[in-house]
Amino acid sequence: METSRINDPRTPPSTPSTTGVPGSPGLPGSPPSVPAAGCDVVTVSARQGLEAVDILRRGTGEAVGPVLHDDGGGTLGFLVPPGTAAAWDVPGSTCTETDGRGLTLAPEPPVEGSDWLLPPGEADLATDPAVLREALGEAARMIEAADSCR
Repeated sequence: METSRINDPRTPPSTPSTTGVPGSPGLPGSPPSVPAAGCDVVTVSARQGLEAVDILRRGTGEAVGPVLHDDGGGTLGFLVPPGTAAAWDVPGSTCTETDGRGLTLAPEPPVEGSDWLLPPGEADLATDPAVLREALGEAARMIEAADSCR
């Protein structure tokens, strides 16, 4: 069984995935708060994701990284460190490896039809997957409790 090593979400990788491309994340002259283009993306429903963002922002020392939302308002995407997708198993969510394909973490959203809920530069480098897993679980329990009261 092969396991993946998950880097500290608040530490940029020592070897940028876009070596030699001027202005790329992780290179000299780039903003230090922009995550590397190799981040994985955890996608959840907007309802659960917004609850999780609130939980993460209220937490003590538990920061949330950049978060995307689709213009239709149906989903949120949390940027997590590369390698997270290999072990992600949270029900109601998916984790996708991007390998930097088309993912540019600049003030403009990286995907057409999306926008930043928490843009790079206003958030940590990436959300810690273990902390996100806990927040999504708590959010699911809160939503279930609220729905059962109806």
